[in-house]
Order: sequence, then structure tokens, then C-alpha cells
Amino acid sequence: MGTVLARIAPPSFRPERDIPDLTGKVIIVTGGNAGIGYETCKQLLLKNAKVYLAARSAEKAAAAIKRLEAETKNTAIFLKLDLADLPSVRKAAQEFLGQESRLDILFNNGGVMISPPDQLTAQNHDLQFGTNVIGHFFFTDLLIPALTKSYEETQVPARIINTSSSGHAFAPGNGMDFVSLKGGTERDAWVKKKGSFSAPWALYGESKIGNIYISNYFAKKYSNVLVSCALHPGGIKTELQRHASGWIQVIGNALLYPAPLGAYTQLWGAFIATPAQMTGQYLVPWGKIGKADNRVSNTKLEEEVVAYIKEQIKGF
Repeated sequence: MGTVLARIAPPSFRPERDIPDLTGKVIIVTGGNAGIGYETCKQLLLKNAKVYLAARSAEKAAAAIKRLEAETKNTAIFLKLDLADLPSVRKAAQEFLGQESRLDILFNNGGVMISPPDQLTAQNHDLQFGTNVIGHFFFTDLLIPALTKSYEETQVPARIINTSSSGHAFAPGNGMDFVSLKGGTERDAWVKKKGSFSAPWALYGESKIGNIYISNYFAKKYSNVLVSCALHPGGIKTELQRHASGWIQVIGNALLYPAPLGAYTQLWGAFIATPAQMTGQYLVPWGKIGKADNRVSNTKLEEEVVAYIKEQIKGF
């Protein structure tokens, strides 16, 4: 159904037509080996950008890079990045900084969705929050020198594009139950109380509202050199749904849009929207300013979330 709707009423924004030539631009896409990340890399390569495809699996990345080369005649550069392991995040940032002095655009695109609650990161964080939020925050923070250098050299703000989801509305309560974010007996009790169906969705919601909070944090803290936005890519069929129950996958197959459309909104935010239009905003398909859940405007909670993340990455 999503495919049919896309053909009947295609988006007015067309990446192939509307994105300018990107020769000389240096860009990172996390989770670039599959789904929305892959389609983002494809459009960037078609426009001649220098693309670092950041992914955990070297094998999957190599296969994606080979396919991208066949489709675009340009070659992405593999950057090994495991967002669920903080030393790997630091190593990836150091590897990039050892090769490049500047970074023009960072797509914080990678992530996991409704993974089983017993899955944790290498540092014992909830896998969804640890990967989607803590890992991306740490990676971005380490890359601030390169993002700053981009502005210094071009006098154009660098851009950070954070892939969130309308699923941020699934976050429980005020938006964040901190007890749920790290493995232990208290978290186990929280998961048990939520139940096997609701817990993964609540944790997913926390990670996606977390994406918005950190996007807003970077937009405010480094407003002199960069702009940052969060976005909902749309209901897109990708391998992210692999943890969903069978009946949800059946419904998804019928209703979700194809993966290429999932890249449209973040590409619009990266290249079509003006810096003033997109910074600190929440974008929605297929390239426009939307409105996030009211809890996103809770600046006190945003500060608490950022303080929590900073404490988790301390020493790494």
C-alpha cells in the first residue's frame, strides 16, 4: 500500500533533481549499510560527495559499498563503528579525524528498534538507548572539532541530522524512566511490570525522544558553528522491523513505504532547508517542519538526559 501511495502522490522533493552537486563535501552516515542509511549514501554518492559509511559489520559494509559502487559509479569509505560499545565509538571518531580535518554533514542515522529488553550494550545500557542515543551523542561530541573546522573553512554551518521517529510518542510518563536505561534488578522489575509487548516499545520511545533531546542540545550549545535537527523519516519498511512480532510485520509489509523514501526527509534537512529553517526543529515527511510530542519542550528533562549521558560516557 505504501508503495502504491508513493506512486499515486509522489513527494514534491526529489533528491536526484533537487540536491546540488556535492563535490568536496565530507559526510558521515551511521548505519549506512542498510535501509534508510543505504539510500542516503546512494543519493550522496550520486552527487559526488565523499561519503564515510559507518557500520558495525565489515562484511555487510563491504557488500553495501560494492552495491553502491555499481549503482552510483562512486565508492564510499568504510568506517568501523559499533554504537553499542563506547571504546569502538571513540576509535571510529579517532580514525576519521586521522584522515579528515573537517566534517560537513553528520547523519546520525543508525539504530535499533524494539529489540528484546534483555539485550544490553557492552557497557550494560539498554541496547536501544545505548545505541540510538548514548553512542550517537558520544560520536558527535568527539567529532565537534571536525564540524567546527567545516564552518571555519566554509563559513557555512556544519549540519547534524538525527534520525528520530514518530515513535518517540511511545516514551512512558514524562518521557524518560531513568531506571530503565541500564541493566540491573531495578530495570528487570521495570521491564517485568511493563510486560513483554509494551517494554520494547517504551524503550524505543525513550531512545527516539532522546534523539530529539540531543539534537536540540547540539543545536543550542554549538549554534555558532553548526545546525542540528531531528526527524521522523516516515513509516518505512527496513530491517529495523526484524524484532517485531509476525502480525506487525504482516501489517507493515502492506502499509509501510519503500526504503528510498525514508531518506528523503533527512536529505531535505541536509541540503534544501536553510540553516535557520531546520536547526532545533523536528522534520516530517517528505521534507517539512513538523511538531514533536509536547514532552520534547521539557527543557529540564532535556538537561537531565544530557547530564545522564555525559555521566555514562565519562572515562571512555
